[in-house]
Amino acid sequence: MKRPFRKLRCISAALLLLIFGMAGCAPVRRYRPAPISPAETAASLQARSLLAPEVRRFIQDNVGHDIDPWPPRAWNLKMLTLAAIYYSPVLQQTRAQVSAAKAAVVTAGVRPNPTFQLRPGIPSPYLYSLDLLFSIQTAGKRKIMVEQAKDLTMAARLNLAEAAWKVRSNVRAALVSYFLATRGVGLLQIQQRLQTRRVTLLRQRLAAGEISRPIVDNARLSLLQMRVTIETAEGRIPETRAALAAAIGIPVTALKGVQFVWPGFERPPSAQSISSRHIQRDAVLNRLDVRKALAEYAATQAALQLQIAKQHSDVLIGPGYNLSSDYFRLRYAVTLPIFNRNQGPIAEAEARRKEAAAAFLATQARVIADSEEALAKYRASIRVLNGTEKALGELERVVVPKERRTVAAGEADRLALNAVLLQRPVLAQAWLAALGRAQSALGALEDAVERPLESGDISLPTSQSPALKGSTKLEGIKR
Repeated sequence: MKRPFRKLRCISAALLLLIFGMAGCAPVRRYRPAPISPAETAASLQARSLLAPEVRRFIQDNVGHDIDPWPPRAWNLKMLTLAAIYYSPVLQQTRAQVSAAKAAVVTAGVRPNPTFQLRPGIPSPYLYSLDLLFSIQTAGKRKIMVEQAKDLTMAARLNLAEAAWKVRSNVRAALVSYFLATRGVGLLQIQQRLQTRRVTLLRQRLAAGEISRPIVDNARLSLLQMRVTIETAEGRIPETRAALAAAIGIPVTALKGVQFVWPGFERPPSAQSISSRHIQRDAVLNRLDVRKALAEYAATQAALQLQIAKQHSDVLIGPGYNLSSDYFRLRYAVTLPIFNRNQGPIAEAEARRKEAAAAFLATQARVIADSEEALAKYRASIRVLNGTEKALGELERVVVPKERRTVAAGEADRLALNAVLLQRPVLAQAWLAALGRAQSALGALEDAVERPLESGDISLPTSQSPALKGSTKLEGIKR
C-alpha cells in the first residue's frame, strides 16, 4: 500500500513542478491604474503652443530641413497642418484604435494553453489520475484568424490616415476663412476712404449751391452704413482665428501675434491643369475610405473562411497517468459534428461578406460621383473668378486711366473720378467673393481625391506612415 502512494506523490510532484515551472517562465503583467484628472488635462490643453520645442522637432522632421529662424516669421498651411497633426486629439484616439487592432493580431496568433486535469480517486484512491491536454487547432484556423486581424488592422490604419486628412481639410478651410476675412476688411477700408472723399466733394458742391442737401445726406448715410459693415467684418477676424485655433487643437491665445502666409492663395490652379481623368483615377485609387472598405471586405472574406474551417473540430491530445493501472496513457478528445456543421455562422459570414461587397461598391460609386461633381463646381468657380478678374483688370487698365485723362483735360470733375474709383473696391469685393468660392471648391475637390492639388503643399501620410504610428516622420502618398 505504501509503494503506490509513494509513486503517486513522486509523479504528482513532478507534474506539478513541470506545470508551475512552465507558467513561471512567462512574465506576468501587473495592473497599473491610469486615472484621468480633468483639471490636469484642461491645463495641458490650455498650455499648448505653436512654439513648443516638441512641435518644432516634429515639423522639422517632417519638412526635412531646419526651420531658421525659429519661430518662423509667418506660418503657412504646411506648418499649420503639421502642428494640427501633432496636437489633434482625434488622431490620438485613432492611434489608440490602431494599437488595439495590432494587439488583436497578437491575440489571433497565440497558441492555446494546455489544460491540466487532476481527478481525485473516488471512492478509492487507486482511481487517482493526472492528465495534461494540448489543444490542436485544425484546418489552419490560427492562420486565418491572423489574416483577418491583419485586414482589420489595415482598415484601422486607413481610418487613421483618413482622420489625418480631415485634420488638414479643417485647417485649410479655417485658414481660407481667415484670409478672406482680412482681405475683405482691407477692401472695405479702401471703399470707406473713397466714400469719405465723396462726402467731402459733395459738401463742397452743396456749399457752392450746385446740389441739394438730400444728395449729401444720402452719401453720408452710405458712409455710416459702410462703417457698420466694416465693424461687422472686423468682428469676423477673431472668429476665424478662433476657428483656426480649434482646427489646430490649441487655445486661441496661442495664435496671438502669429502671422500667416499663403503665397498661392490668390492664384488657385487653373481648370486646364486639373485633368478629369486623373481626378477620377485618384478618387478611385487614392481615396482612403475606398481602400478601407476594401480592407474591411478582405476581413469578411477571412471571417467566412474561418467559419468554414470551424466545420473541422479541434483536437485535445496529451499524456495522462492513472494510479489504478500504474501506467501512462495517451488521451484524445474531439467534438463530434453530429447535430450541426456550423451552418448558421457560415450563413451569417456569407451575408456579412455580401454586405461588405455592396458597401465597397456603394463607396466607390459615391466617390466617383463626388469627384465629378467637385470638379464641375471648381471649373465653374474658376470661370467666375476669371471673369471678375478680367473685369477688374479692364477697370484698372482702361476705365480709370481714361477718367483721369478726362479730369486732367477739364472735361470732368473729381466727383466723376471718385465715382469711378469707388467701383474698384466694389468690383474687388466681387472678385474676393469669387476667390472664396474657388478656394472652397478647390478644398472640396481635394477632399474628393484626398490629395493636395496645389504645388508645394504637404503630402499627408499613408496608412503605413510612421507619423500615424506615433513617430515624427511623414511619408508622401504613393500613387
